Amino acid sequence: MTETCATPDPTMEAIGDAVLRGRGGDPEPARRDLLALWRQIGITGDPFHRCTLAHYLADLYEEPAEALIWDVRALDAAAALTDQRARHHHAGLTVAGFYPSLYLNIADNLRRLGAFDAAIEHLDNAQEHISALSDDAYGIMIRTAIDEVREAVDDRDRSRRKSAPGTTGG
Repeated sequence: MTETCATPDPTMEAIGDAVLRGRGGDPEPARRDLLALWRQIGITGDPFHRCTLAHYLADLYEEPAEALIWDVRALDAAAALTDQRARHHHAGLTVAGFYPSLYLNIADNLRRLGAFDAAIEHLDNAQEHISALSDDAYGIMIRTAIDEVREAVDDRDRSRRKSAPGTTGG
């Protein structure tokens, strides 16, 4: 079992509270809270906070163009993130493990926007990083979602996946 950091992180706690509120069916206040936190963190703030917040905020938008903006911000923040910082939050985290999900989310939004070639490029990027995932429930979920999105791209299907994260997804 891995250990979490003993140092409390009020920003991560606030992000977590907003995410739970959003997943509980209250997306608008969750978005407002996350946007207020984003303004506090700033575009040059802690990359772990920016990556996490943007990743979860994207899930609170039904419109793929709005979600895509936040997913790109999460990917950009991950590029500035170190394993040391990620492990400060949780001993088992590595930045490499973030990339399959980050690329998957961008691919899914691009697919929903009809940018199928760009979606394939991001699915290929997700696939290139898949070895960073464990064979646990999370890893299986991401691998399955990559396959689902690839199939939807092949079918030129722009509808929201039932298993997609967010307020109406899985």
